[in-house]
Amino acid sequence: MIRNLKKLSIATAAVAGLSASLFIGNAAQAQVVFGVAAPAVSVQIRVAPPPLPVYVQPPCPVPGYMWTPGYWAYGVDGYYWVPGTWVAPPAVGLLWTPGYWGFVGGIYGWHAGYWGPRVGFYGGVNYGFGYGGEGFGGGRWVGNSFAYNAAVTNVNVNVIHNTYRETVVNNVTVNRVSFNGGPGGTRAMPSQQDRIAARDRHFEPTGLQRQHVQQAERNPQLQARANGGRPGIAATVRPAVFNGPGVERARGASPGRGPAAMQRQQGGGQQMQRQQSEQRQQFDRQQAQQREQAQQRQQMQRQQSEQRQQFDRQQVQQREQAQQRQQMQRQQSEQRQQFDRQQAQQREQAQQRQQMQRQQAPQNRPQQERREAQGPRERDDRH
Repeated sequence: MIRNLKKLSIATAAVAGLSASLFIGNAAQAQVVFGVAAPAVSVQIRVAPPPLPVYVQPPCPVPGYMWTPGYWAYGVDGYYWVPGTWVAPPAVGLLWTPGYWGFVGGIYGWHAGYWGPRVGFYGGVNYGFGYGGEGFGGGRWVGNSFAYNAAVTNVNVNVIHNTYRETVVNNVTVNRVSFNGGPGGTRAMPSQQDRIAARDRHFEPTGLQRQHVQQAERNPQLQARANGGRPGIAATVRPAVFNGPGVERARGASPGRGPAAMQRQQGGGQQMQRQQSEQRQQFDRQQAQQREQAQQRQQMQRQQSEQRQQFDRQQVQQREQAQQRQQMQRQQSEQRQQFDRQQAQQREQAQQRQQMQRQQAPQNRPQQERREAQGPRERDDRH
């Protein structure tokens, strides 16, 4: 049942090729993108997938099988439901990471699921039964055997004895959202553990899983436009077995297959198309608002840039004026210092003159006295 891990080859580009062959849609609505590593974005469309249906998980048929949750895929006739099912892993120690729809740039892209040694990022979509949006709480490998968490998975303990009970606490909003990002999508981002898991060795879906998807696409009951988002085959006990015991319908799905039932299903599909059209219109309005807000932000940024440039020019002018004032102050200071030096020199010269005059005064006094004495005699001689 379970092959040796050493006999498996890594499936990177193979996953992208597989997804493209399974989910290729109308060329006018979908674009296939081939990736180089799982999970590859294999389909890109502009219409959001329907909400996840509500259904009961069928019991695990045999020990060793693992649960792979159902999801909305996209084909030539639009969205169709791939029922959740129990499947044997390709090797001991591998776990299933579900695929998910991610919204980026107005496009919903499908990221294919894969097998790996740990569960990676699946968009924060709450698929239930252990896949609560992050990681996997439905069971774990114990040696070469897989142990089931009976608290979240449907196992008959009389048939499967390797079980345990562990409460799983999900830190995500419990809803039926089937995609990540965009209007109404989950807001989850890859954690550090998810980034580590992305670097693990990944393996493609098994042959039974591929057969399961192909058979789902060919089944008219599983087309979203026919079942109104409530497929009559929501989950199966084994892959590609869509009849018999263990096949579970979605809650609210019609059990009939007659014309009246098909008409009701088609009416539900038309309602879904109207809802999708309203979602597109709402998205277009949001995009227009975002563009307008972006233009307003750009205008504000231009105004702020002009204000900053004007402020910078003013700052430059103020610095130049401050430098000129400093230069003038230095010149005035130098002139004051020069004037003070001149004043000091003049005072010093005056003091020197006064000192010289004082020194010359005793020497000139006898001469003056003689001149004064000779003066009367000269006057007498004239008389």
